[in-house]
Amino acid sequence: MNFTDSHCHLADPALRDRLPDVLAQAAEQGVTRFIVPATQRSDWADVVQLLAMNTPSEQRVHIALGIHPWFAENAESQDFAELERLLQRYPQAWVGETGLDFLVNRPSETQKQQQIEAFCRQLELAQKWQRPVIVHNVKATAAIAEVVKQTGFTQGGIAHAFSGSVEEAQILLRCGFKIGIGSLLLNPNAKKVRQVVAKLAWQDMVLETDSPFMLHNQTNTPANVRRIAEIAAQLSGVDLAEIACKTEENISKLLKQTAKPADLT
Repeated sequence: MNFTDSHCHLADPALRDRLPDVLAQAAEQGVTRFIVPATQRSDWADVVQLLAMNTPSEQRVHIALGIHPWFAENAESQDFAELERLLQRYPQAWVGETGLDFLVNRPSETQKQQQIEAFCRQLELAQKWQRPVIVHNVKATAAIAEVVKQTGFTQGGIAHAFSGSVEEAQILLRCGFKIGIGSLLLNPNAKKVRQVVAKLAWQDMVLETDSPFMLHNQTNTPANVRRIAEIAAQLSGVDLAEIACKTEENISKLLKQTAKPADLT
């Protein structure tokens, strides 16, 4: 059985500098496909370079280009213009990592508004070029749903590293997002996300690690998708092979949206 790590920062130096070993270890655990998001303009080129790992017969690495909410206050008009240029040049690229974070770094009301504006701009680009998005959400579910509604965004994507309640998950599902189940599940005290895994259908979820982050005092890697899936199987009462099948199907459907350039005529 095969798995996709739907959110891993392979361009981060912690992984990039030993990438062949990281990918080999992932393959040993059946993790054979990777979605790699960017977080700011300065790392877009590094993420794009990862596409060189693909061959015509094997598309292992898929990318997303965007501006993370932590960096939204520094985003300028030319950044969004460059993002659109890259989306045109790379028709398979998703948009992300974008979203809202109303907790980390204790953003002021002004900074929250800057995040919302950057998120709006990126959803508008994703809608125009028919791309899924990867959404970072910390204490901002209602605001994300409101932005999705205001922008008329309908392309779907992934609400990554989900940590909220079942009710919050359902709000994001109504926005068209799959729920990203990640390394938080490895924590026995992560009761909310464990309840989500136990209650949601697997047609609504995907797996991820957020490598190299999310593991205390150690570097996370895509190989841990298998561990996450095994715990998810125990919590949900669903066979591991079925989880692999369902989550791969969910990812494949999203990837089909970018199988060819958007037709804007």
